[in-house]
Amino acid sequence: MKKSKTYDIVTIAIVAALYVILTMTPGLSAISYGPIQFRVSEMLNFTAFFNKKYIIAVTIGCMISNFLSFTWVDVIVGGLSTLVFLSLGVLLFDRFKKDYFWNGQLNKAFFFFAIFFSISMFTIALELKFVAGSPFLVTWGTLALGEFASLFIGAFVMDKLGKRVDLSR
Repeated sequence: MKKSKTYDIVTIAIVAALYVILTMTPGLSAISYGPIQFRVSEMLNFTAFFNKKYIIAVTIGCMISNFLSFTWVDVIVGGLSTLVFLSLGVLLFDRFKKDYFWNGQLNKAFFFFAIFFSISMFTIALELKFVAGSPFLVTWGTLALGEFASLFIGAFVMDKLGKRVDLSR
């Protein structure tokens, strides 16, 4: 069966909406912003390994989430950072998708991406330094740790989900 553009638009919208919901839900929103973050929604970054159209979905979800909470600067910096580093991460680590650590428990592509994307938090640390006066290195460290934690947990969740649900469509 051939996919339609409408199907792609709808699935992109669903993933973007899920990102916003997982970021903005009361309780989760308290840990989703600022110099110390743990965004549950970041696990949706791994959808891009199943289908590259989800790069746009996660970017849109991130931009909407940032629009609803912080500043326009965060919409632009966070959105562009997500777009650039998610695209690069998929490009760099897609070849490891079928390889695993720990007897098939941890997808290598997801693990390498988690490290890479955590390092990319320097862009958000720079933004918070200029917008909020946060100390760069400490902020980068806390953002990177929170990002790695959310992606590390998300790697297990999304890998298991991807084996049960066809996320490639």
